[in-house]
Amino acid sequence: MATQEAPPASQDQSKPTDEEVAFLRVEEELCLLDLEDADSLLEHVQELISQHLDEFPEDQIDDDAARYAARMTKASITDGTRNGHVRIIRHYITFHLRRTKKWDAKQVNEQTPRDIAAFITQKCGPPEEGFEGRKYSTAVSTRAALTMWYKHLRPNESLTEWRLDSVTNTWRGLPTRSRHVSQFMVGLEKTKAKSGEVSSSARALALEDIHRLYKHCMDPSLNLAQRRAGTVRYVAYLLAWLMLLRIDEVIKLRFENIDKVPGERKFVDVSLNTRKQNQTGVLHSWRLHANDGDPMICPVRAFILLGSLYGSEIKKSGPLFLHVSAQGAVMQNQPLTASALSRALARDLQGLGYSTWALYGTHSFRRGGCQYRIKVKRWSADMVAAWGGWSQVEAVTMFRYFYSPNDNHEYMHEYDRNY
Repeated sequence: MATQEAPPASQDQSKPTDEEVAFLRVEEELCLLDLEDADSLLEHVQELISQHLDEFPEDQIDDDAARYAARMTKASITDGTRNGHVRIIRHYITFHLRRTKKWDAKQVNEQTPRDIAAFITQKCGPPEEGFEGRKYSTAVSTRAALTMWYKHLRPNESLTEWRLDSVTNTWRGLPTRSRHVSQFMVGLEKTKAKSGEVSSSARALALEDIHRLYKHCMDPSLNLAQRRAGTVRYVAYLLAWLMLLRIDEVIKLRFENIDKVPGERKFVDVSLNTRKQNQTGVLHSWRLHANDGDPMICPVRAFILLGSLYGSEIKKSGPLFLHVSAQGAVMQNQPLTASALSRALARDLQGLGYSTWALYGTHSFRRGGCQYRIKVKRWSADMVAAWGGWSQVEAVTMFRYFYSPNDNHEYMHEYDRNY
């Protein structure tokens, strides 16, 4: 079959300009960042949803659509701890059945992401256009509840993607992770920000927070088992913060990733084969230097603490961070998981009395470590980009880590001081 020749460059109207390419790459990065924030906030979704339940009343079972939605969710989700999720899901089903009587709540197809966006628009769109005008955090809660619904409908699907299977011509993964939903959420957040609403992105852990976590985890008044478990947690916290890692990245560290020259007390070399933004296996490495001026964040001391805890009985191979039993035994065959470390962070922050503990998540170390390098260590932006493994396009993410409306700004009155 003859192939059609490409038109001359001057006639090629489909070729994007450099500015258009840059815009598309930035847009893609914003969508990835949206998914990161969504993942981070899912850790405390129960608390987040409970804050908005009054926007999804229990007593709206007043027609066939609402009664059908109530029966479906009651039969499908029996976990009593998910009552908040169920209320949001029921309102979602009712909303669509009232619009389209033949709408199928269990069908997942190309239209599903648009159905999700339409419902969130109804809840959070501007009142002057006939919508309810709820806050952006309501959109986040709704998306989280609908993520649960579609996970329940298709438990064997991937939780990290949304794509068309060209062989079966069916959509795979979670529709709440689709590009359409991400672009919608990014646009909604921008719109809400213009009206003065504060973002729901995860809060950064500052240097003072890391110091408090050290004292909390290493508290001498704890029993032996608690101190041993606290040591493992704190070393994981510190490395995530110093190396600008997410929790799900730091727990992937293995003994083989640590290169410490015997007798060398000035630095430790650490490598990580796969980063979330680069799944090709390209090696990223750090040289972490001792910090005699601030022993609580000294990586060399942290590795010495971990080595002393593990002792000679733990084989120095495999996952670096291991589970510690209630009796204080280090379990060689039970590596620490991202979910366990995330839950531990929530407990530690609550133990420290943080009323805003739910604002901290898997990305709080990466955000906080980034801000520490800029504000305290006075690194330049290109140094932070290289250290964190960000490309030029990913500078959008990096800037978001430098600054978040959720971070502490109580010193702002000092910003313009000239003496």
